[in-house]
Amino acid sequence: MTTDTTSVTGRRRRSRVAAYVALTKPRIIELLLVTTVPVMFLAERGVPSLWLVLATLVGGTLSAGAANTFNSVYDRDIDRLMHRTSGRPMVTGEISPRDGLLFGAALTVVSTVWFALVVNVLSAVLSLAAIALYAVGYTVLLKRRTSQNIVWGGVAGCMPTLIGWSAVTGTVGWAAVVLFLVIFFWTPPHYWPLSMAFRDDYSAAGVPMLPVQQGPVAVGRQIVLYSWVMVATSLVLVPVAAMGWVYTVTAALAGVVFVAEAHRLLRAAGRGVTGPALKPMRLFHYSITYVTVVFLAVAVDPLLHLPLR
Repeated sequence: MTTDTTSVTGRRRRSRVAAYVALTKPRIIELLLVTTVPVMFLAERGVPSLWLVLATLVGGTLSAGAANTFNSVYDRDIDRLMHRTSGRPMVTGEISPRDGLLFGAALTVVSTVWFALVVNVLSAVLSLAAIALYAVGYTVLLKRRTSQNIVWGGVAGCMPTLIGWSAVTGTVGWAAVVLFLVIFFWTPPHYWPLSMAFRDDYSAAGVPMLPVQQGPVAVGRQIVLYSWVMVATSLVLVPVAAMGWVYTVTAALAGVVFVAEAHRLLRAAGRGVTGPALKPMRLFHYSITYVTVVFLAVAVDPLLHLPLR
């Protein structure tokens, strides 16, 4: 009997821990960290201190987890209405709103103190700003009020580029600003295809995502526009940071594929294709590949030292 009781208690504890981890949205955190570490390599123009990289990753994970937790707590009402999010811990009741807020607050304090003591004060300030931008700016103020929510709310997701640079240099350089803008312009063509695929979910929840407010052709045009600007911005890094062949070729080729996919989506929408046949998730999935490949090139380029001239 004691063994059975202990086993049940252990399963409940593991389930509880898993629920708290789910609140932080680990898959989103992974993508954020992909943009942090390469910037540190670029700022160092080589391999930064592995301890500093680890410390920044820990702080970034805690910070992003805090922002995502606050988002999960606030959005529990609309998450309940969407099939894609109906299984989240705040919806199922595995975690109460009070406990979720306390968890988010604890992560905020720990991440800020960690950055300030282990990395530097500027990184701590940028980390705290990122939490506020996502939890308040996007989640509370923008998401339910405007179809441009993901554009301006996406600023929070750009902050890891600044945090990674500041962790190494203690400043915010122009190269970091350019990469910040790359992510800023990348966010709409990354997220709007997902919103197109789950348009009915967002519509049922009353969230005015652009694909809910406008038709596929209008959304496709916006995606194409942002894609072109994103690729152009990525190439601005070449003169700003004296990037070599590795980054230049990678950014150009990956950008060509991205723009081609964006135009494919627009052409399909123009032909009247709707629903799953539009295949918006093709661009969504490639957008993740794009940012991973381009930022990997950001890290590798200064290591190989292959200048353009």
